[in-house]
Amino acid sequence: MLFQVDMVVNIPDSLPKEQADEIKVREKLYSQKLQHEGKWRHIWRVAGKYENISIFDVKDNTELHEILTGLPLYPYMTMTIRPLCRHPSSIRDNDK
Repeated sequence: MLFQVDMVVNIPDSLPKEQADEIKVREKLYSQKLQHEGKWRHIWRVAGKYENISIFDVKDNTELHEILTGLPLYPYMTMTIRPLCRHPSSIRDNDK
């Protein structure tokens, strides 16, 4: 199943910089692992903001939930999630 997930990150100023930096390193490693596995298909930065728009390709809602709650930055995120399906006019056969 494909999902669009819009993520807004809001790390509080009260979080020590060293701790925030360590969380960001773990976040990058986790997200890149999921990208290599094909579960996190696309990630785009929203220009000028600490936000991204991502496309996930996962088995079901439960797998998506487990992935998202496993994000090291999850406690500092607001997310909007949209299930997606293939559009009948798409010319790409590999879209699900």
